[in-house]
Amino acid sequence: MATSSDAQLARILSALDEDKAEEIVQIDLRGKSAIGDYMVICSGRSSRQVTAIAEKLSERLKSEMGVLTKVEGKDAGDWVLIDTGDVIVHVFRPEVRDFYQLEKMWLQGHEAAKAAKS
Repeated sequence: MATSSDAQLARILSALDEDKAEEIVQIDLRGKSAIGDYMVICSGRSSRQVTAIAEKLSERLKSEMGVLTKVEGKDAGDWVLIDTGDVIVHVFRPEVRDFYQLEKMWLQGHEAAKAAKS
């Protein structure tokens, strides 16, 4: 049986794909951290696209699933964080994502190498 976090993750991944987010990486946090069940990291090509991806995702989750999100960083458009409580989504401009390298912090060994290639 799928949990609500699994359903949220599936909808988030679908929405990010629909909105042309790039280099989408999902990280399973279950058993690793209490901050959520999953983390999703992706990129937009510009500050405008990063902001638009985040706004549309937040609106979709509210209207389709009744999920209220906390959004931070939308004004700058370099790095926007969307927190559903179960899934944390980071939407970056490519340069900012490369600087912070969140994937390396959360993924282990071969997972990090695989994420870097995709």
